[in-house]
Amino acid sequence: MPPNSIFKLAVNGELKLHLNKELLMTEQQNNPLHGLTLQFILETLEKQLGFETMGQQVKINCFTSEPSIKSSLKFLRKTPWAREKVEQLYLSTIKTSASQKVNKPREAFVWPDITKDDADKNT
Repeated sequence: MPPNSIFKLAVNGELKLHLNKELLMTEQQNNPLHGLTLQFILETLEKQLGFETMGQQVKINCFTSEPSIKSSLKFLRKTPWAREKVEQLYLSTIKTSASQKVNKPREAFVWPDITKDDADKNT
């Protein structure tokens, strides 16, 4: 197969397009955003940071002037440089929240003493 993911093949005078599915899968294998929609990314950022913080981190009007998911989606779908910045903000936010969860000390589990409750019931 050719090295690019789509190639043309002429068979019996017909032109057919073929996809190299193995190549497409390896291209996305290490992409942490693979399978995530822009709407999901925006909703997650809005829940974790809020539009005010998002506007401070990424200087675009759709986060600072009457922000909404709908207007942000419309702008980001048309503006690749802004979308890349928002995707990078998402990745850094997720990485930070994941490291905070890992480093958070857990309290040791203590089994409740059920013998005291049984003794109180018997008296």
